Amino acid sequence: MAKQKRSLTSTEMLADWQAQFVRYLKSEKRASPYTLRNYTATLERFDGFLSVHLGEAATLDHLTTLEVKDFRGYLAMRRNEGLQPQSIKLELSALKSFYKFLRRRADIDNDAIEMMRGPRAKERLPRPISKSDAGELLAAAEKTNTSARKQNWEKARDVALLTLIYGAGLRVSEALSLSWGEAPLSETIRIKGKGAKTRIVPVLDKAREAIGVYVEACPYGADADDPLFFSTRGKRLSARQAQRLMQGLRSALGLPDTATPHALRHSFATHLLSAGGDLRSIQELLGHTSLAATQRYTKIDQENLLKVFDKAHPRA
Repeated sequence: MAKQKRSLTSTEMLADWQAQFVRYLKSEKRASPYTLRNYTATLERFDGFLSVHLGEAATLDHLTTLEVKDFRGYLAMRRNEGLQPQSIKLELSALKSFYKFLRRRADIDNDAIEMMRGPRAKERLPRPISKSDAGELLAAAEKTNTSARKQNWEKARDVALLTLIYGAGLRVSEALSLSWGEAPLSETIRIKGKGAKTRIVPVLDKAREAIGVYVEACPYGADADDPLFFSTRGKRLSARQAQRLMQGLRSALGLPDTATPHALRHSFATHLLSAGGDLRSIQELLGHTSLAATQRYTKIDQENLLKVFDKAHPRA
């Protein structure tokens, strides 16, 4: 795309470039709604900070002259607001991405932003559910009615959804995006993940059977484009409703708050690794862009091994 002529004094132009940046993330980078929402909020907060910090509305000209101390001032403000180091790094990443976009499209350079380094954040390892707890969750979804108004087809749906997430390592959004026309599931399914990247995922027989039982019992679903997982009112089941489902099950079983739908995806990866799965294969199944994201599960496996060693070894 050709670089556009910029105005150094127009605040309207600054807002326009921000809007163009968000459109670029959505259309060209295929960023997730979560990323779009967070980047937009970061730019709005940064604008508000600059208005106070500079004593006037920020312009494109200001963006070229900001110094390291200015960016540090913004991050310090966010830290004082209670933001954790990992979230501060994400905000800095959003600002750097915006400046990179401006450098390519509007000839705006600022060396200070490139010198910025985010705070060192303690690595947060995934919190998977144990194999036994995962089994109890699936059994409880079938036997335990966490709502007095829940019908049999809804319990079948709950079992199908959780079995699919755990058995295929799907993100909740990926499972809920499936369409009615994809049932009955074959031995593999095509999943569109983050960044609209597509991957092929094998489906366990138990997951296919659970989906079949649910589809047979579901009172909704007629067109191929209908959602696979319906809510009680015949709408597409939402991620929040899936979270409430897990909340009810973990309360019934006395499991910690970390037992979320996404924890089943972590469990899929951790249990595969424990069974001898190789990292590259697990990376492909999860749809991770980098191997580093998958390597976190090796640390979990090592921690579990040390716990077993400490408990069982006579010299421990």
